[in-house]
Amino acid sequence: MKTLMKTLENYDLNHTLAKELLIKYEYPWEVLPFIKNFIIELGETLDKDIYEEKEENIWIAKSAKIYPNAYIAAPTIIGENTEVRPGAFIRGSALVGNNCVIGNSTELKNVIIFDNVQVPHYNYVGDSVLGFKSHMGAGALTSNVKQDKTLVTINLGTEKIETKLKKFGACLGDNVEIGCNSVLNPGTVIGRNSRVYPLSMVRGFVKQNSIYKKAGEIAEIK
Repeated sequence: MKTLMKTLENYDLNHTLAKELLIKYEYPWEVLPFIKNFIIELGETLDKDIYEEKEENIWIAKSAKIYPNAYIAAPTIIGENTEVRPGAFIRGSALVGNNCVIGNSTELKNVIIFDNVQVPHYNYVGDSVLGFKSHMGAGALTSNVKQDKTLVTINLGTEKIETKLKKFGACLGDNVEIGCNSVLNPGTVIGRNSRVYPLSMVRGFVKQNSIYKKAGEIAEIK
C-alpha cells in the first residue's frame, strides 16, 4: 500500500515547475518543508519574457489574470494563463502552475499546485500538493493541523506512517476530483484518477482509480 503513495505513482512531473524538487523525494509530502526556499531560488531563473517580478519574490506570468482585490504574499509564482479571482488570499510559499483557477475567497499557503488545477470557490489549501488537472469542489478544504497539535500521521488502517510534520494537509494525485464541502483531514493522500463524494470527511490513503463514498465504503472505478 505504501508503494502506491509514492510521488512517481501519482504525479506527472512534466506538469509543474517543481519537478526538480519533487523528483528528489520518494513521497510527495516530504517536499513541504522546502517549498519556500525552492520558490525563491526558482524565481530568479524564470524567463523574463514570460514572467514579471511584481514585488520582491512574487513572480507572475504576463499572461495570468489577477483581479485587483486578490492578495498575494511572497514568495509566490503564478503560471501562464492562470486566473486569480476576486478575494483570493495567497499567503506565500505558493507555486501555482499554468492554466489554473484560484477562486474567489480561496486561500493558499505552502502549496505546489500543478498545471490545470482548479480550486475555484471558497477553498482552503494549506501545506498540500495538488496534481495535474485535480479539482476541489466549492467549499472543499484541507485541514493541515491536528486538533491536539501533534505530528501528522497517515492512517493506513493497521499501519500508520509517521510524517514528522506538524502541518500537512493533503496530497492529491493527477486528475483527482474532490466533491463540494468535503474535508480532507491532516495527512490525507488520494491517488491519481480518484473521486471523493460531496460532504465527505476523508482521512488516510485512497488508492488510485477509486471512488470514496464514505469511510469504509470505497469503490473501484471500472
